[in-house]
Amino acid sequence: MKWSEVKIIFDSKNKEFAADLISNVFYELGLSGVVIEDAEMPLSPDGPADHPPPRQNAVSAYLPKTENLTNRMDFIKERLLELSRQYHIRNRIVCREIDESDWAESWKEYFWPQKIGKKIVIKPSWREYVPLPDDIIVEIDPGMAFGTGTHPTTRLCVQMIETYLQKGNSFLDVGTGSGILMVAAAKLGAARLTGIDQDILAVEIARKNLLLNQIDPNKFDVLAADLADTINEKFHFITANILTETIVRLLDQVGNNLLDGGIIVCSGIIEEKKDPVLVKMEKAGFDILEMVIQEKWVAIAGRLR
Repeated sequence: MKWSEVKIIFDSKNKEFAADLISNVFYELGLSGVVIEDAEMPLSPDGPADHPPPRQNAVSAYLPKTENLTNRMDFIKERLLELSRQYHIRNRIVCREIDESDWAESWKEYFWPQKIGKKIVIKPSWREYVPLPDDIIVEIDPGMAFGTGTHPTTRLCVQMIETYLQKGNSFLDVGTGSGILMVAAAKLGAARLTGIDQDILAVEIARKNLLLNQIDPNKFDVLAADLADTINEKFHFITANILTETIVRLLDQVGNNLLDGGIIVCSGIIEEKKDPVLVKMEKAGFDILEMVIQEKWVAIAGRLR
């Protein structure tokens, strides 16, 4: 299969926020992973010293060359025009066709071990890393279609899991992607784990990453499902690192899947859209425990009354 590398080269006063907003355009298309190039800093402090930084600020994603590629490109152009008007993000699109073998490997040079919580370190399966005494290593091979775990929304989720998860808790991850949050929860003491995602490929990759981290297969399930519609059991802890609009819909039904006194962590929320989520959480019976903003992304932890 042929793939199209879609690179958005951009300029903005707030480059981090601009990169996140552009990334979100790809997420709205159902992609869960992007490559972000930052021209102002090395790719990683753990990377080789002679590895040059990119020459420009850019966000790239990989789309299969199928019949709906034209429609997807029209959507991207429309959303970028909105970002230019609303946030003054100057941008241009560069596309190139690549083979599947190149697609599968070209992004890996950008992914290095990174500490994203108090103890949690995300480590690509193809990199070496010498852990510090308190490090908890989450080894991951996300596949090109899914996130590497270093996005602010994932970091915020991990930090809240570290804060609120109790050993022995049952854990549900809505929109699990590559399974990073499930692995982190397991290594922090969750007794039973369930992940759901609309994408069949995500289900396969999450399962592989759980096994890669030596999580007992009898302790977890990864299911292809929409929100929590097909989940009948109740959990102590739920995470939802997904789009704001989807979180608002999830809150209508999440009480059916959360034990009294249970915790929900909602992330993937742009700062300017946080108020509708806060209002919906309170109406759904949650006490707000914490709200954290990082690089204009918001994560909210709530406890079900």
